[in-house]
Amino acid sequence: MTYMARTLAAFLLLAASGAGAQPTDWTTFNGNLAAQKYSPVSSFTPETVQRLERVWSVETGDAADGSDELPQTVWSATPIYANETLYLGTPFYRILALDPATGEERWSYEPETVLEALTQPALKNRGVAYWQSGSQGVCEKRVYIGTMNATLHAVDADTGQPCADFGEGGVLDVNQWNTVNDNFPFSLLQPPTVVGDTLLLGWAGKDWAYAVAPPGNLMAIDARTGGLKWDLSFIPEDLIPQTGTANIWTSMAADPRLGLVYVPVSSPSPNYWGGNRTDPIPLATSVTAVDIETGEVRWSQQLIRHDIWDYDTPSAPTLVDLEKNGETIPALVQTTKQGQIFVLNRETGEPVYPIEYRPVPASDAKGEKAAPTQPFSSALAPTNDPGKLPDVSRLADVTGWGQCSDDVERFRYEGLFTPPSEQGTFLWPGTAGANNWGGGAVDPRTGILYLNSSRIVQVIKLIPRDTYAQVAGESGAEQGYYAQEGAPYGIQLYNWTNWANLPCWAPPYGTFSAYDLRTGDRLYEVPFGMTQQWGFYGPESWGSPTLGGPVVTAGGVIFIGASMDARVRALDARTGTEVWSDLVEAPSVAIPAVYTHEGRDYVVFVAGGNPILKPQIGDQVVAYALGN
Repeated sequence: MTYMARTLAAFLLLAASGAGAQPTDWTTFNGNLAAQKYSPVSSFTPETVQRLERVWSVETGDAADGSDELPQTVWSATPIYANETLYLGTPFYRILALDPATGEERWSYEPETVLEALTQPALKNRGVAYWQSGSQGVCEKRVYIGTMNATLHAVDADTGQPCADFGEGGVLDVNQWNTVNDNFPFSLLQPPTVVGDTLLLGWAGKDWAYAVAPPGNLMAIDARTGGLKWDLSFIPEDLIPQTGTANIWTSMAADPRLGLVYVPVSSPSPNYWGGNRTDPIPLATSVTAVDIETGEVRWSQQLIRHDIWDYDTPSAPTLVDLEKNGETIPALVQTTKQGQIFVLNRETGEPVYPIEYRPVPASDAKGEKAAPTQPFSSALAPTNDPGKLPDVSRLADVTGWGQCSDDVERFRYEGLFTPPSEQGTFLWPGTAGANNWGGGAVDPRTGILYLNSSRIVQVIKLIPRDTYAQVAGESGAEQGYYAQEGAPYGIQLYNWTNWANLPCWAPPYGTFSAYDLRTGDRLYEVPFGMTQQWGFYGPESWGSPTLGGPVVTAGGVIFIGASMDARVRALDARTGTEVWSDLVEAPSVAIPAVYTHEGRDYVVFVAGGNPILKPQIGDQVVAYALGN
């Protein structure tokens, strides 16, 4: 396709999906299809945010702490501002349409769905998707929400009424395409990516449970009818009978000019032993460019070979044009759980900064054959130093009577990609990653990447099948015992702490960083957030583990929740210094939204909580604007 043809195609795609959208709208999970998490709003500056005030706060009622018949809720929904309305999805899979200036409910939609933790340890939702055709009439503007039991709902964006021409009366059964190794449903927790009249849909599964599972796939669905346009699997056909997943559970980015969607693909099953899948699976744990019209793979860059650490590619890559060496490079920036940052040419997949393949440790697990080398991004410093463990925390070691020091001698660690073992292996970074689904934010004017990162050390043990049933205990908050049924090993996974639950590794436990993508330089790295235990806060120098992502604004302010301490913050983008904060109902483990409504600029946070950080849940939506 010629450049002119691609440009025309891109115009038609954008006209179909974004007619009437303004630059200060927030119409996707990541703000825009490039997943930049950037807002051109300039009124929020490091000086003016001192005048931020709450203008409204809403509690949805859709929360559960797991103490009664409902599972605990995890709410990570990005608010969507489109059609002069704020749209939200809840962990009960309701859609709320709110007045952006007051929070007053305009309408709500309640699907008929089961509230059961079918594939996840909790009820989860990351929000809704928005589509509009550019025409007038019923259901020419739509809001979509998925459920854990694999149904996708489409409603009229003005009224909340089901769109009768979509699926069956407004409900599409996505599980009709789950026909291979179907031991759990295609849970739709992440909203689809909307490009033109196409919904690009991945799904979440049940991690760590089975050796053989549904093969991960990407589905392209007609936004009007719910009809399947194409379906792409990421597992080689001859390996499907013995493995599975390599699914897309997180968000995606797209470049309509190139006609490509950029897909972050997860690891194969089982997650922590791969003796059943030692043949190459080139598309697993990768970032892959797929033709939106045909479903053909244009290029793919595998970020981990033979992944046995559950280091899924966790977030949508960010697309930005970089001025480098006198030319403009159409770049793609992929952050990873292992703390690495890969920068690729998004047209070709070729590295913008070199990728080195370095020797890594061998596995001693039965039947396992770890990859001898792994890719490393050689120019950009990782957000976690993978070469060695953090130092042992003196406080934790003393209060634990030397347990932490003893553990260093007892467990295996030979650098990043040390394989899981029966002996016990330090997993550094932990399975939730240095960087997770929140990804980074990029200012397209400067080419600077802003990124929050966790620093958590875990221990992973392989437990032989003949003893697993005898020792296995409870699991929860993505720690504990997991069967990997059909593999010779179950696993035990836990955070490396002492008896008092103090981390055995030295802080900081979370950081915030800025990178100049034009040069590869890290501009700063500072502790971010505060830890919390038994109601007490740790020092600011300790930082906090984080879940969720930042937003950067044209005024030079970063907005972010993400931390344990249930605060939402504004940071000075030049230094990472906190310039404003407010306490909300629970950790705001969601990407905030920044938008302009009727001439006034707003930032909105969802405070829903996640037990990976601490057992505090919420159902709060909070909007801020500048006061006088």
